[in-house]
Amino acid sequence: GLPAKELPVVKPEDVGMSSAKLAKIDEVMNKRVADGKLAGAVVAIARKGKVVRFGTYGKMDLERDKPMRSDTVFRIYSMSKAITTAAALILLEKGKYRLEDSVSKFLPEFKELTVWKDGEIVPVKRRISVRDLMLHTSGLSYGFVGDGPVQLRYKKEKPIDRETSSLPRMTKILSGIPLAFEPGSRWHYSVSIDVLGRLIEVWSGQTLEDFLGKSIFRPLDMKDTSFHVPKDKANRFAANYGPDGSGGLRVIDDPAKSPYLKPAGLASGGGGLVSTTRDYLRFLQTILNGGELHGTRILRKKTARLMIRNKLPKKLMPIRIGQPPRKGVGFGLGFSIRVSLSEWDPGGKVGEFGWGGAAS
Repeated sequence: GLPAKELPVVKPEDVGMSSAKLAKIDEVMNKRVADGKLAGAVVAIARKGKVVRFGTYGKMDLERDKPMRSDTVFRIYSMSKAITTAAALILLEKGKYRLEDSVSKFLPEFKELTVWKDGEIVPVKRRISVRDLMLHTSGLSYGFVGDGPVQLRYKKEKPIDRETSSLPRMTKILSGIPLAFEPGSRWHYSVSIDVLGRLIEVWSGQTLEDFLGKSIFRPLDMKDTSFHVPKDKANRFAANYGPDGSGGLRVIDDPAKSPYLKPAGLASGGGGLVSTTRDYLRFLQTILNGGELHGTRILRKKTARLMIRNKLPKKLMPIRIGQPPRKGVGFGLGFSIRVSLSEWDPGGKVGEFGWGGAAS
């Protein structure tokens, strides 16, 4: 194929931004690296489809003294969710399902679900819809958010273990754990998008990895985005750090021994991808452009817009991951959305949209 067309790089002033103000990013990032708060980082800023800043800071691997590179491969964790949701919406356009469809229509193990209510386990009143999965209103949970009886089951049964599980095994385990609440009654960050990844396999007749490759990664030339890091890219794979409890950093995942060096047993659509800053910027620009990049369209405008408009009913807002609730933050299909407080209109103007989750 032809070499990919890269996003053009311009002077900030060409798109109405200030070089002087953007330069302050260098000060802030260099200080965070010097203070040992961050091992390293890549910062990319684009406006009107043009890149105005692409900076690398610190190290991608402190132990091996490797400087951060512009093409460093990161674990993007929850930023995988938006990509998986976009892939599911491609299949919506192909008529494979409707957003209102029950998940159990395609995954029979979800037919007889239970819910934890007032200290006991009872049958659910309403089935989980595909839309519930995309909005995190399904009643599913994660083991690491809270420590109620439902979360403890997740911790014990490890439904989304990358190495030991698989997507069919995951949905089987999940169907046996009570939901944390009645579907549609609350917003709760969860394994919903992992279940959506399994649905993509059912709808497309392909593995999630193959479908993402064919429908998103290859068309958008996201050449370093995958569920694992192949040998020829391992030298660009960042170490992953967490706080060591005394203000410094400790290695959580050593890139030389990482499970990401092998193909995943369970391809986690909710948190399993690796990518580069360039690749993810291409994906975000595609959604911002209404589903198209450099003449390649992956989604219709109307469908892409579902991702970046608040679709949560007012009664479920504001949403929270931990405390306190994040005022003015709603949810589109696959992205969190910042909406002005007076503006609950689901078709209202686009505010900020995004998803945290890359880690180095």
